[in-house]
Parts: sequence; C-alpha cells; structure tokens
Amino acid sequence: MSIQELPVQEQPVQELPVQEPHWAPGTDSPGQKAHADARDAEGLSVWPRSARPEPHGDVRVGGVSLTEAADRFGTPLYILDEREVRERCRTYRTAFPDADIVYAAKAFLCRAMAHWVQEEGLGLDVCSAGELALAVTTGFPPEKIVLHGNAKSPEDLSTALRLGVGRIVVDSTSEIARLAALTPPGTRQPVMVRVVPGIVAGGHTKIRTGTDDQKFGLSLTDGSAQHAVTRILDQPHLELVGLHCHIGSQVTTVKPYVAAVRRMIGLLARIRDQHGITLPQLNIGGGHAIAYRPGEEALNISVLAGRVRAELEDGCTRAALPVPRLTLEPGRAIAGPAGIAVYRVLAVKRTGTHTFVAVDGGMSDNPRPALYGVRYAPRLIGRPSTAPPRLVTVVGRHCEAGDILADDVALPGDIRPGDLLAVPAAGAYHLSMASGYNLVGRPPVVAVSDGIARVLVRRESLDDMNRRDIGL
Repeated sequence: MSIQELPVQEQPVQELPVQEPHWAPGTDSPGQKAHADARDAEGLSVWPRSARPEPHGDVRVGGVSLTEAADRFGTPLYILDEREVRERCRTYRTAFPDADIVYAAKAFLCRAMAHWVQEEGLGLDVCSAGELALAVTTGFPPEKIVLHGNAKSPEDLSTALRLGVGRIVVDSTSEIARLAALTPPGTRQPVMVRVVPGIVAGGHTKIRTGTDDQKFGLSLTDGSAQHAVTRILDQPHLELVGLHCHIGSQVTTVKPYVAAVRRMIGLLARIRDQHGITLPQLNIGGGHAIAYRPGEEALNISVLAGRVRAELEDGCTRAALPVPRLTLEPGRAIAGPAGIAVYRVLAVKRTGTHTFVAVDGGMSDNPRPALYGVRYAPRLIGRPSTAPPRLVTVVGRHCEAGDILADDVALPGDIRPGDLLAVPAAGAYHLSMASGYNLVGRPPVVAVSDGIARVLVRRESLDDMNRRDIGL
C-alpha cells in the first residue's frame, strides 16, 4: 500500500489492563503507597497529596489549616497547593523527556502560575492577547508560548507577532491571509495547522473537540486541513512547522490518543508526498482526565507516554518519516487536583424529601456543574461530626435554580449554617470561567506551601466592579 493510500479509519488498539490509583508514573515507594492508602481511607484520594486530616475535623493542605485560612482570608476562597502544581509539571517532564510540555493557561492562569510552570521547564498555551500579555509580565519567554483560538482577533494576532510567540496555531483558512498580512516584512512567523482527526473522545459532548461537528480546527475528512497546508505554504511570511490536534477533555484512556497519532502521521506523510517537505513538529494537545470524586478514573500519564511514543516511532518507521518533536498541552491535569474551594454554609433548607445546603459561592466562581453536569465530593471541615450522613444538594447563592454545586452528596446530617465545606479538584476551569453574575465579586486565590499561605489573586471588591460602570 502506498503512503497516499493510508486509511484514516481507526484501527483496533488493544487496551492495557491498568488499574493505578496514583496519578504519577512509576512505582510508588512503600512509604508513598502507605500514604496513598491512608488518603484513600480518609476520603482524600482526589485532594492534593499534601492533604492531611486533623483532629476536630480540619484538613491541612500544604501545611496550612483550611479552617484557619478561611478565617484569615474569608470565604469563598480558593486554595492552590504550589508543590502539587510543581510535582505534576515534573511528572510530565519525566514521562515525556523528549517532548515539549506546554501548560494550557485556560485551565487557570495568574502571574504566580505562569512563573511556576516556567520554573519547571514548561511552555505556555494561551488563547488571547490578555493571557499572552499577563504571561510576558512575569518574564515568560514568548518563544515558549503557543497562541490558540478559533476566532483570533486582530489584537490577538498583532500582540502575538509583536511579542514574538513561538507558534501560532491556525484554526481556519480565513485566518491565514489575515495573519500573513500582519506579519512584519522580513520575518517569518512559525505556525501549525489545527487538524480535526475525526475521533470521538471526552467526558461530555461540550468538551469533545476531535470530530467535525464542533467549532475547532480543520477537517481531515473533507480535505480542509490539507487545503490550509497548501495555503500556508504559499505565504512567504509564514513558516509551517507542524500539525496540531486536540481530541477532547476528560479523556480517561490512551486509545484515542494512539488513534490520533496514527492519523496525524498519515497526514504528515501525505504532506511530504504532495509538497516535498517534512514537518518537524506534532502537537497532540491535552485533555487528560482527572478524578473529581473518589473512585473515578484518571488518565495514566506513564501509560500514555509509552503508548504514544511507541505509536509515533512505529508509525514514522512505516511511513519512512523522521520522528517529529512531540508537544503536549496539559492544563486540568496540572492545575485541577492542586485546587481546593472553601465555602461557608449560609442556610440549610429541608423541602419535602430534599435537603438544600446553600453556600456563599456558586456558579459565578464555578459554572462547571451547570455547564457539564460535573459532580464533586464536598467535605465538612472545621468541626467533627458523628451524625449519620444525609444526601443533600449543595447549592450556590445566585438567583438561578440551576446554581447547583453538588447534587445528592452525603454530608453529616447535622450540617448547619456557619459550617465550612471544602471542595477538592477545584483548580481548573473554575475561576478561569468565573463571571460577575449578581455582581458577586470573584474569590481570592491563596497559595499554600510548607505551612505558609500567601495571596496570589485578591478578592474582587464591589469597588472593582463599580469602577467599570461609567454610564452616569
């Protein structure tokens, strides 16, 4: 079979029977395993690895009491474990030593986060001039930044060109001419083409990005991706350096990634045969699943690394291609498990068979349950309770019936106003998607490490919000 005839249909890929509760690659030491077992027994398996239960119902994260943090900084409050973020960056660097790891800033970005991932040797994936501008204020090298976006504004493109970002991922054919026209004379901007590989993956229909029925990328099936390649090669100010794909988010198995790599290699081979060029880079995106509740499945990163590496090497050998430089874009898998949201209970209401526990935050700081039906595992902290558990619905403070943070979760039957609830796995796609609904200010972000708590992002005040309203 010639290279041109390589089929795009997914071939069966045998799944390895992996059951590994610990996220990091490799084998845990006896001490690590004992700690993991103790965390599981305490219901802390989806918390940061520094989480420790305390007497009288408290939990420490990064050596800091969550109850004391709530008293000091107020609620709602977001805690971010710096060591957890750094360890997860290192996990990727260890699993993929020959690849570029690019943190997806859309999961959560602040100056400290950009600084941490830079120190850990990661690049940055941004989606707007705002994210890009914030990153460079920290000294982040622009050549290690990748600009994404299905509808990049003139400001997005001009800012990226002015600052010299390393790669711009082209998402539509109309973007090609706009970008080329903005590129300064005598320069060539490195670009990649975002390809839709035709693979169904992801935990919810709204976060599946590998098929033709969603807004991102250029189709492999109908030839749009190949057409974009031809258009870019005709632009003297653009340098095509590789291909990009993203199949979805909350992907729990490696099989879709293996299939995506196979299809992208097929396209690389066709580009070589048609245009006589060998593209040196392949970006397979992110979307790696985390567990939000005990017992849920997370993607095994070490298994992913082994299977992707094997498919990349074998596929390139079959296609007589050099192995391209691989890039991955984890976001949720780095930030998500490092974050804890802390709320204070304001009201408990029993209506018929339902018990509603209303807290002082809600969909303005975490819209994900309303958008995707995500389920969390909130925990009472700050006091002990021996009351039998009761199924309750944790709701927010907003004027919206759908403002639900956790549905049908077991909490102590004596839950009452003034109690504190901690929600783990809250570091990604909470505050980055926050809104000003009901003019409720966004919560602060507090970093914890080695027993020290410090504010990274202060609480948004009413004055902050009113300052933008200049109509009178």
